Amino acid sequence: MQNIRHFFLRPSIEAGPNRWDWALLPVVLAILVVLGWGAAQMAKPYQVGQPLPISLDPLLLPYYLLRTSLRMFLALGASLVFACAFAVLAAKSRAAEKILVPMLDILQSIPILGFLSITVTGFIALFPGNLLGVECAAIFAIFTSQAWNMAFSLYQSLRTVPTELREAARVFQLSGWQRFWRLELPFAMPGLLWNMMMSMSGGWFFVVASEAISVSNQDIKLPGVGSYIAMAIEAKDLGAVGWAIATMLAGILAYDQLLFRPLVAWADKFRFEESGGEDAPRSWLLSWLRRAEAVQRLADWGLAKLERSFTFFVRPYDGTSIRARPRATAAKWQRAWDAAIAAIVMFAVARLALFVNAEVGFAEVGHVFLLGLTTLLRVLLLIGLAALVWVPVGVWIGMNPRWSGRLQAVAQFLAAFPANLLFPVVVVVLVRFKLNPDIWLSPLMVFGTQWYILFNVIAGASSIPTELRLAARNLGLTGWLRWRRYLLPAIFPAFVTGAITASGGSWNASIVSEYVSWGDTTLEAHGLGSYIAHMTAAGDFPRIALGISVMCIFVMGLNHLLWRRLYRLAEERMHF
Repeated sequence: MQNIRHFFLRPSIEAGPNRWDWALLPVVLAILVVLGWGAAQMAKPYQVGQPLPISLDPLLLPYYLLRTSLRMFLALGASLVFACAFAVLAAKSRAAEKILVPMLDILQSIPILGFLSITVTGFIALFPGNLLGVECAAIFAIFTSQAWNMAFSLYQSLRTVPTELREAARVFQLSGWQRFWRLELPFAMPGLLWNMMMSMSGGWFFVVASEAISVSNQDIKLPGVGSYIAMAIEAKDLGAVGWAIATMLAGILAYDQLLFRPLVAWADKFRFEESGGEDAPRSWLLSWLRRAEAVQRLADWGLAKLERSFTFFVRPYDGTSIRARPRATAAKWQRAWDAAIAAIVMFAVARLALFVNAEVGFAEVGHVFLLGLTTLLRVLLLIGLAALVWVPVGVWIGMNPRWSGRLQAVAQFLAAFPANLLFPVVVVVLVRFKLNPDIWLSPLMVFGTQWYILFNVIAGASSIPTELRLAARNLGLTGWLRWRRYLLPAIFPAFVTGAITASGGSWNASIVSEYVSWGDTTLEAHGLGSYIAHMTAAGDFPRIALGISVMCIFVMGLNHLLWRRLYRLAEERMHF
């Protein structure tokens, strides 16, 4: 049990509160008061159609930042729970994997506006006469921009746990519950933390769509930075846009110092080799918490409860028992399960064909598929260019912890920068120089999603064992040989996770990137994203459903034919 304790803060000391506790107390009380007041604002009485006061006064931005941050952290907590449940089920059950992984492919390809249009009415009905219903719809929309990335990261980590560690867990007769807490979660922690940072940034990228909601022919703008940005774009107020960017930067710096930097420094314990040298991540807040005796006692209490749960979830037999041998699923049940899945898919395809034939016709389907091929070409080209740029940068940052700490907040800010704020510059430049929108609007698709590659590569490079780095140095590996034999195999599983989430995010981002507006000027590139955006503006539901369905088909096909094969390659040969 002491091994678990070693991973957390430090052993408890029987002593009363010290000066660090008294210094921490007013900070904790102030945070609780602010959070409680902000939560109370989210549960006020409200009726649909009632206008919510939103102003472009910069003095209100701290309040808007509080409301937006509460939504994002609630969504992040829900995303973490979802990621753990999904990853465990998909990684440990082949039957569940056949359902869950394609389902996640579909979910990440559905635009955030599609989730809002489906769920907002239900949430409002769940909390009638209260603003909490709309708040829940906004939180769910942010959740859909965060959860898929974290789920893929944890799933990939569980599938690529080194064989020797699996054997050790088997030798020590760890149950599934014990193995998750003692081995799998610690192994996945570095990558999961970097993907949590990316998920927070992804929430900022879609915060405008999640806080400015349209339902029942009513426009609802919840108080928040996203609604502030939406109003600034409508009013073409560049000064307000500047204030919004400054507020975002302040918020990102705050939660980087108060949450992610302490977590990254704490998670350095989960590396295979001994850490804690000069290059180890540092956090002033973590050092403060380690000196506070009350925090230590609270951490020890939580650890004691976790350790106690290990005594309840144990294997009822030892490793020499016949029952310990793995049992293969009976072939007849496997075939029955596959047949059931195939029947469900065929039924869904038949219903979709009838719907398409009745509402839009198959000629429209062919046109939309051609648009999808155009967007597919953009996605593949942009992901390839982003990989060429950010893989070397991510490896360098990940292998230099000192620079990793310095650039952590910068990377989060760049990843959080909403593409909407670039629309004024993009529209003015394209109109001024008469540039082709089909070419020059394309970079907007990857502007917010390229960071998935960077963050995952940083996580992969930072977790390379020290002995492997020393071996490569002793062998004198340089140039392309160093990349081919050492660096690329080491970061390959993390790169695949970043690429698959960047690809799905790029398809989603195409809706706002291929159809750009600033004031009265609208620029449109040919593609599936602009088709969905145009039909959404026109209110043509059958064609909206057709566009989203075709996008799901392309995303699932690309994931199955390319990314899943790379996943299998990473599982079989490219982990240490």
